[in-house]
Amino acid sequence: MCGGGKTEVLFRGIETGLKAGKRICIATPRTDVVLELAPRLKSAFPSIHITALYGGSEDRHTYSPLVISTTHQLCRFRDAFDMMIIDEVDAFPYSMDRSLKFAVEKSKKADASVILLTATPSPDMKRDRQRGRLQAVKIPARYHRKPIPLPQLKWSGHWKKQLERGLIPKTLQHWIEFRLEKEIPFLLFFPSITMMEYALPLFQKLDRRLLSVHSEHPERKGRVQSLRNREIPGLLTTTILERGVTIERLDAAVIGAEHEVFTESALVQIAGRVGRSASFPIGNVTFFHYGKSEAMVSAARHIEMMNKEAAKRGLLDV
Repeated sequence: MCGGGKTEVLFRGIETGLKAGKRICIATPRTDVVLELAPRLKSAFPSIHITALYGGSEDRHTYSPLVISTTHQLCRFRDAFDMMIIDEVDAFPYSMDRSLKFAVEKSKKADASVILLTATPSPDMKRDRQRGRLQAVKIPARYHRKPIPLPQLKWSGHWKKQLERGLIPKTLQHWIEFRLEKEIPFLLFFPSITMMEYALPLFQKLDRRLLSVHSEHPERKGRVQSLRNREIPGLLTTTILERGVTIERLDAAVIGAEHEVFTESALVQIAGRVGRSASFPIGNVTFFHYGKSEAMVSAARHIEMMNKEAAKRGLLDV
């Protein structure tokens, strides 16, 4: 479950390992997730020196018993870790790059414990669990005992053609204007950088403070923090922010949700950005589309089934 507290569930095991003198690594495919996890781990283990490794990190030459690293940075290590925790194991690029899997194997000790974390397991992982090849613990509820918001699927007409004509689809415009008026921070996901950057000036007519981010943007970290600090009202983004971002009171929308880049797992992860905080456990997720895709329907069904299982197991407060 997105926002289920998967990282926090590990704290007791991490504590036990550290007390036993073990060296532990939490690896994740994306820099954004490292930046999100590092302060949470430092808060939970204030007496432990923690290293955060990513491209350009100032910690890259330091040693520590607890390391948070992108999977790319694991190429620096050999037989270094007694426990390897791989977060967002289904995420790109780790899921598609054999060299990153090799880096994980090389960096851990031969007898190391390996823990895989994901809110959206791949078909192979589900199959391995059913066949008994993979031990798994399923957490269908969030730590604050509120359900994950169920996405709303809204038809927006031929959104791409409208944007090319200099028009924002009316349903989407109303969605944004409401959040601007109520001062609700939001993420608006686009299927491509090109379309997002082309459309940005249109959205800035609604509020000139709106900005965009993508995987290669040099100010990505700062702009996400600006949204978190309420210095800007919203961000246009690609799927780069589908994971590893926690912002209180956030709403999220997707334009062109039928596009092939928005897989079931991507859409579930996007919905999982909303309602993560115990202070604001609810919120709005809307998939604007020009025809429902199988992935959209499956994502909504996935979230609905997880909520039902959580309720059945008494993990939700009604």
